Amino acid sequence: MLEDLHIASIVVTTIRNAPVLMFAALAGLFAERSGVVDIGLEGKILASAFASAAVAYATQNPWWGVVAAIAVSIAIAMAQAFVSITQKGNQLVAGIAINIAMSGLTFVIAQYFFQQGGRTPDLGDARFTDIVLPGAAALANIPFIGWLYTQVLGGQSILVYLAFLLLPVVHWVVYHSRFGLRLRACGENPHAADAAGVSVTKTRYMAMLVAGTLCSFSGSYLAIVQSGFFLRDMSAGAGYLALTALVFGNWRPLHTVLGCLMFAMFQAIQIQIEGVDLPVVGRIPGSLIQMIPYVVTVVVLAGLMAKSVAPKAIGQPFVKSR
Repeated sequence: MLEDLHIASIVVTTIRNAPVLMFAALAGLFAERSGVVDIGLEGKILASAFASAAVAYATQNPWWGVVAAIAVSIAIAMAQAFVSITQKGNQLVAGIAINIAMSGLTFVIAQYFFQQGGRTPDLGDARFTDIVLPGAAALANIPFIGWLYTQVLGGQSILVYLAFLLLPVVHWVVYHSRFGLRLRACGENPHAADAAGVSVTKTRYMAMLVAGTLCSFSGSYLAIVQSGFFLRDMSAGAGYLALTALVFGNWRPLHTVLGCLMFAMFQAIQIQIEGVDLPVVGRIPGSLIQMIPYVVTVVVLAGLMAKSVAPKAIGQPFVKSR
């Protein structure tokens, strides 16, 4: 039944598509909860995807690719923090500048080193392999249970498990830790936080450090797990979809992840219906099918933007009272 309806394939594809959005959305959650608008998620995803693919290919080790992605993404996040927090620059402009710069810079560097039209070579064995759970072979032929154990719970890359394990960790950090309390205070009322002895600048820098680290996994997953290479603008708006999921989730970890899963599901459905003759409407052109996630994004923003309550101090540079 599952195979006939392609539900099984949609579920598995959703799980495998979601981490790119989840890592980026949780990264944006830390930045924006502290009061910094992180439009630059798209640029950090691209930069970390290129760094991870290039280094993984050079070393033939995906872990070194992840390390390189973390270093590059943190460097960009710290530059963004310097402009937005220390220099009190326009946060939207800084984020857009990062996106534009990384879109062009990654292509130029990839072309310079690899001479393949801005693309890195295929990684081959320098990719993360899927984890096979114990007893998978014995359970594989059992209806539903075999599919659930071998393809949903098992058969995933280590970064998929990391993405879903991050959810309870992020929830605890944001709502049950001292850092989370300070983070939320700086995003809601930085002057009150400053009066209580909290360093708003330090807290926002720490939030951007966490955001840079989490965003690097999004790029790493895109290059090392999903594609096996880097291609120009391969993020295809994932950073903006992650921001939409953040709005959808009202800047709360669980609801944000649910938004990511929703977008990942529509991407999975897009793959399923492409090239298929549907009842009444027949075969839908591929270009229209590829629009589905973005049309959903517009609908979500139009319907929920007015209802979402962003951190009150988001986008506002903090100027210490005298």
